Amino acid sequence: MAKVPPVVRPTSIGSSAVKRKAGKPAAIAASKPRKARLLSEAEIREVFRRFHAENPEPKGELESVNPFTLLVAVVLSAQATDAGVNKATRALFKVADTPQKMLALGEDKLRDYVKTIGLYRAKAKNVIGLSKRLVDEYGGRVPHDRDALESLPGVGRKTANVVLNIAFHEPTIAVDTHVFRVANRIGLSNGTTPLAVEEDLLRVIPHQYLLHAHHWLILHGRYVCKARKPECWRCLIADICRFPDKTPAP
Repeated sequence: MAKVPPVVRPTSIGSSAVKRKAGKPAAIAASKPRKARLLSEAEIREVFRRFHAENPEPKGELESVNPFTLLVAVVLSAQATDAGVNKATRALFKVADTPQKMLALGEDKLRDYVKTIGLYRAKAKNVIGLSKRLVDEYGGRVPHDRDALESLPGVGRKTANVVLNIAFHEPTIAVDTHVFRVANRIGLSNGTTPLAVEEDLLRVIPHQYLLHAHHWLILHGRYVCKARKPECWRCLIADICRFPDKTPAP
């Protein structure tokens, strides 16, 4: 007697699954969001030509008097505003503008100067630690070397890039939250990590603009291309920018 084939009952799968082509793995049925189209070489050059025309010599907003105070200011600025750091360091740098003076000041007194800054206890410990390293290993000077800088307490790649750029005039790109956001919005990068964005920017920005590029992007992100509500109506590159949800004039 022939076997009766089992009854195949309908399941509760959705219509999208029903339309799935035979043999298509379920794992790739849901397509990934498409990445934004990147700017062309000519468009990138025009973006930075406009930035340069508007502000030929952009400056970082952290206040410092030498490479050491710059390094300290950048270490203190992690997860803090430049304005808040400047308010604390104006008095600090009057009494401790070298690693030797910072060590003489000591961690307890340093904390009193920077206690208005977030994470001030850990940051004060790092500043004293990097000051000691500079005195013991580098003759009290800030090294002009990425690996040496990144070996100091509290110093990561972004901090090293800022110091190399401002103190030593190297064409580095320090990717903070502003640079990361603006680069992806404009169409300069599709990078999903700060390092990926940094590498993209170093590759695509014309060399003549690299020295000031990260300052232009930071300032643009801080004052125009804001996180929650970009002020697209007054953006000097709005006609080039790839951001689809441009904010209309109020």
